[in-house]
Amino acid sequence: MDKLLGYALSDKPITIYEEEYKTPEYYWGLEPSQACYEVLKLMPPTKHLKLLDIGCGEGKDAVFFARNGYDVTGFDVSDAGIEKTKRLADKVGVPIRVFKADILDHRLDSSFDIIYSSGVLHYIKPEYREEIFSNYKQFTNPNGIHVFNVFVNKPFIAPPPEYEPNAYQWISGELLTYYHDWLIQDSSEVIFDCNSSGIPHQHAMTKLIAQKASYS
Repeated sequence: MDKLLGYALSDKPITIYEEEYKTPEYYWGLEPSQACYEVLKLMPPTKHLKLLDIGCGEGKDAVFFARNGYDVTGFDVSDAGIEKTKRLADKVGVPIRVFKADILDHRLDSSFDIIYSSGVLHYIKPEYREEIFSNYKQFTNPNGIHVFNVFVNKPFIAPPPEYEPNAYQWISGELLTYYHDWLIQDSSEVIFDCNSSGIPHQHAMTKLIAQKASYS
């Protein structure tokens, strides 16, 4: 049976952001994440490049990539987020393929040059991680890149104010362990202030940029 972040399709709470995404305003704003610029620097779209945005939310990063010439596909678990992504793409005038899927259940069956995800990987249960990242790596073209970030737990940082029953802990360095056979471009960690819920708080986040060898 299909699941949506741990809930059956017929259950009501699908994601804690579903109601926020239904509002006209963009909950996460419209400015692209800083990681988007890393993609532009490392693999500019000087040729046809297929990019996948995992957990595209309201579409701000996916639309940014499409505006810059990438062939963009995105998926998210939120119906409202998908509709917002489509509206934003239509408003800007760029093509994007977007569909509904749960990160726990969806597996790739076609290859991409770039796989990108920002602020979503904490929804992957620990027992799913090895298999999911193996799938992502398998369906990445030679010389392709993964650009990911994931929230990590620190004992000196209080839990975020949002209650997310479907979020799972990551530890520093854990994401890197799935890429021991790829070229690591970046594996840095940052602590930053956040006010997304209206309550000031902090997050610790690991960034990973890894490239598949040309002979893989």
